Amino acid sequence: MSIKPPLTDLPISTASSGFYEGFNTIVTIGSKLLVGLLIIWAAAFPENAGAALSALNGFLLGAFGTWYIYVMAFYLITCLALALWPATGRIRLGLDGEAPEFSTFSWFSMMFGAGIGIGMLTYSTGEPIYHFSTNPDVITGLVAAESAEVVRSAFKWSFLHWGLTAWGCYALTGLALAFFSYRRGLPLTIRSGLTPLFGSSLTGPLGHAIDIVAVIATVLGVAVTIGFGVSQFASGFYNITGADWLMQEDGTTPSNTAMILSLVVVMGLSTLSALSGVGKGIKWLSNMNMGLTFFFLAFLLVFGSTLFSLTALFVGIGDYLGALPGMMFTVWHADGTETGDALAAWQGGWTIFYWAWWIAFVPFVGLFLARISRGRTLREYVMGAMIVPSVMCFIWFAMAGGTAMDLELNGGANRAILDAGLSSQLFATVNQLLSPALAVVMSALLVVLLLTYLVTSADSAILIINTINAAGDETPKGKVHILVWGAALTLVISVLLVAGGLSAIQTAMIIGALPFSFVLALMGVALIKALIRDAMRAKAGLPAE
Repeated sequence: MSIKPPLTDLPISTASSGFYEGFNTIVTIGSKLLVGLLIIWAAAFPENAGAALSALNGFLLGAFGTWYIYVMAFYLITCLALALWPATGRIRLGLDGEAPEFSTFSWFSMMFGAGIGIGMLTYSTGEPIYHFSTNPDVITGLVAAESAEVVRSAFKWSFLHWGLTAWGCYALTGLALAFFSYRRGLPLTIRSGLTPLFGSSLTGPLGHAIDIVAVIATVLGVAVTIGFGVSQFASGFYNITGADWLMQEDGTTPSNTAMILSLVVVMGLSTLSALSGVGKGIKWLSNMNMGLTFFFLAFLLVFGSTLFSLTALFVGIGDYLGALPGMMFTVWHADGTETGDALAAWQGGWTIFYWAWWIAFVPFVGLFLARISRGRTLREYVMGAMIVPSVMCFIWFAMAGGTAMDLELNGGANRAILDAGLSSQLFATVNQLLSPALAVVMSALLVVLLLTYLVTSADSAILIINTINAAGDETPKGKVHILVWGAALTLVISVLLVAGGLSAIQTAMIIGALPFSFVLALMGVALIKALIRDAMRAKAGLPAE
């Protein structure tokens, strides 16, 4: 049987002149129209939009919850299998002998800052503290809530959401795009990852639709991340200044005014950074936020609950790895019983929400990982893009969340951390550790760290949207388009905040993530098919590229 040579040319039409010169007009205008319609709908009919999004969210979680659980497991297994298999692990994501463009430190800094840094700051305290009160082990009666015995399970479930599974979907996307772009010479855009399945038909409407889905998922996924970030940003300023207008009447949730003002500041800086490109603004900011990250970790190591946190880290990693197969494949359904309904509600609000969030973030992070990983081997890429960031998240959660738990259990916090809002719990922990004056100083440093993560994520997302719209062309272009997408992201987040707060942004993201979850699954299948065909070509003495 003859083996066809791989597809190495995927021409995607772009405008040769005018405002959209260098961009595919169908993808660019189609994406802008869909985002524009969402903005108009949420701005003109905020109550209707909020109610409709909530109803649709309930349907999607019920109908596709099982799909999210299993497809995320598929992404992880595929990445690990390809990295561990000797023949595929040695493949270089670029030309043979090509050296990486960025140093290992800068590569990891950009990858981590763009991928998960904002959410980590928000949830490193908030999630372990939440699971300290309730998680599946508490619901089923295996451990008592808010006791010393619940600590291990709180970290086990936190590590599930921020560990290998989360980074597996990012790694798979970046791996597929880097392979097809840098070894096959195809455009660095989402549709290229599906060429083994659909071939040259991706030059037309099918390919345009795939890239539009990727842009919409990126906009909504980044909207959630920035939404959480600006909420914590506003909470930080409240902790520093004590200004009442920054918070709602409950004293735990930032006001919409504070969040929108924070958003305007963040997106303005992000757009300026995006105009400078990956090699300047984004690289500099990424290195800066990694330095501040290590500084805060050192602070927790010295002033936090060191022994408690380190014990939680190592025991938690062991518990997580031992329970991972079961946690990855367990699906709970509401069955009319108190326990069954509670387990299903917990999984929908946490695990399935997270899986949708990570998938919505995938087009942006995956394409960005591919962009900065040229020249690395497949095994090096997977280890760097999946295992190292997971361990970094585990350390963050153990140090910040462990300190918060210990303060509640043994340090006399008296629920000051437990009862704080999600965006305020990290600052509440700092307040317990330091005197008021020093707490203000540390809060200010945390606000700066958060700002660098926010700007890095937002400007990277804008550049990636531009790359998809430009048919995979990575060269800097379209400064006006960078400004337009910066404004569009700002408006999307603003109108959804008005329509229903952070919950409306989360719901819109879950809706946007669903179609891309199917695209990503097909990308995994396409990559496996391509590697098998390459092995067959090598066996027959034919060139693989």
